[in-house]
Amino acid sequence: MKQFTGQALSWDVNGSVIQLALHREPCNELGSLALKEFEKFVSSLDALEETSHALIIYSELKSGFCAGADLRELYTRSRSMEKSSAVEGVRDFLERIHRVLNRIDSASLTTVAAVHGVTFGGGFELALVCDLIIADKTARFCFPELRLGLIPGFGGIPRLKRDLGNAVVRDLLLTGRSFNATKAQQIGLVSQVVGEGEALRVARATAAQLGKFDRQTAIIAKKFIKPIPYEDLRREIDIFCELFSRPAVEEGLKQFVESTDAQPYLP
Repeated sequence: MKQFTGQALSWDVNGSVIQLALHREPCNELGSLALKEFEKFVSSLDALEETSHALIIYSELKSGFCAGADLRELYTRSRSMEKSSAVEGVRDFLERIHRVLNRIDSASLTTVAAVHGVTFGGGFELALVCDLIIADKTARFCFPELRLGLIPGFGGIPRLKRDLGNAVVRDLLLTGRSFNATKAQQIGLVSQVVGEGEALRVARATAAQLGKFDRQTAIIAKKFIKPIPYEDLRREIDIFCELFSRPAVEEGLKQFVESTDAQPYLP
């Protein structure tokens, strides 16, 4: 499928570049709807890879790239089921989204995240599966999950450990503070920082540059420099599910859902 328009995301192919746009208000929260549409996308990847060399993931929303998991949906799940059933439901969701993100991470395409504004939690984890992150100067990166009594669950910590030093990983995970685009570039998280509103344009220019080189060489190089930490990713799911059963998580989700703040995901 070369073109798709859904409620949470859409994609098309421009030349040999796949462009996947996020557009679910208020800030591209990743819940059941987005997961189903991402699964539809990765089911099309085998065919898309045959004629494409790059994938760009970006947001059409002014609010930012992605605020992360749909916490309201997660809270409803925790309240509407017995605890054991809720944990099993969460495990199923995590295993499905890991399959999606692992597939994008391992794609033969060169993948580029063009980010701006809020890039938090699961949104940060989505950006981390990409080979390159191009951020406009409004972008901020954060793992706020500890406020909920959780750890990131979409593969963020294993992928950060793969890409960055452990001191940075511990800082992001344990403090919950956010990094701006300049700091993100300084620590090696972001490859380019551009002006406000320029991330997608620069991502497209970068994709055009990537198309000048032999594709098979690029595929081999990517496999060599970007191993996927499958064992740590599986362990992350186990830890998340262990934590999800604790009362502190339900209380943290309750506070988030009942917040009157227009953007409760901001630290």
